[in-house]
Amino acid sequence: MNCVLEASSPETIAAGAFGSWLIQTHASLRGDRGADVPCGDCTGCCTSSYSVQLRPEDRRALARIPEQLLVRMAGSTPGHMTMRALPDGTCPMLQSGKCSIYADRPQTCLDYDCRIFAAAGMAAGGADKAVINRRVRQWRFTYSSDADRQAHDAVMLAAAFIRQRRASFRSPVPASPMGIAVLAIKVYAVFLDRRYAGWSDEEIAKAVVMAGRAFDSGEAGQ
Repeated sequence: MNCVLEASSPETIAAGAFGSWLIQTHASLRGDRGADVPCGDCTGCCTSSYSVQLRPEDRRALARIPEQLLVRMAGSTPGHMTMRALPDGTCPMLQSGKCSIYADRPQTCLDYDCRIFAAAGMAAGGADKAVINRRVRQWRFTYSSDADRQAHDAVMLAAAFIRQRRASFRSPVPASPMGIAVLAIKVYAVFLDRRYAGWSDEEIAKAVVMAGRAFDSGEAGQ
């Protein structure tokens, strides 16, 4: 699958200040808050064949989703359910172009932010993600400082390394576009370290794995 971001769309959409977005996204990945995405009338994530994961805490969403739409996937965490997309890729809760349970949507939906692909410089996936990929090409971040630009460059470098140097990793790393983009957001600081240019691919891969583990354990700073 080609996950490289293609040429930009002539229409652009403000994605916000990159530095602020990065801080907010770190908080979202830690479970401290949901994403705050200026979606407008875009329903890309609702029409792109995504399965929606529901946790026991999603009580309001579970109360509104018909039971027959929920399945328990093999190997899933006890109590967690999945709502699969319809054959045409549409979420069953999308009605007349709008989410019918928007006020009660599950945390998975609250956390989803397609700007993460724009930040990582990559597409969200293949043909089934065409609507999201169009929006990803349109997003434009702003930068209040050189540090913010450098951080964005580092995120893109991290995503490219994870995508292109998989053989250098001794531990499993994500293969899906979302997984790669999320990991890049977590470990971008590795590519802010000027020393990394002199490291071998194996050394960089080890640093990426360690940085990812530090983020997940709460040891990493902003």
